[in-house]
Amino acid sequence: MAKLITMAERMKRARALIEQARTFPIPETGKGDFSYVAQVKDLLRQARDLIKFISYTPSATPEIKKDIAAIYAEADEVERDLHRA
Repeated sequence: MAKLITMAERMKRARALIEQARTFPIPETGKGDFSYVAQVKDLLRQARDLIKFISYTPSATPEIKKDIAAIYAEADEVERDLHRA
């Protein structure tokens, strides 16, 4: 049986994945490399998947929902930066 992960741990892991995507090494061919783009987008997808349902839980406070929105905004910012080559 899978171990349950708390909301705080999910948010912590999502932020770590976003930071990993932000600092992912750019290949010599540049940001347009399909492999690079796919790997960064996969990290962002994993981060979003971790926090996707937290705001729908009854125990999610307004502060937690605000943090979730901030994490989504961070992920969107990294993805926009990815396309600004």
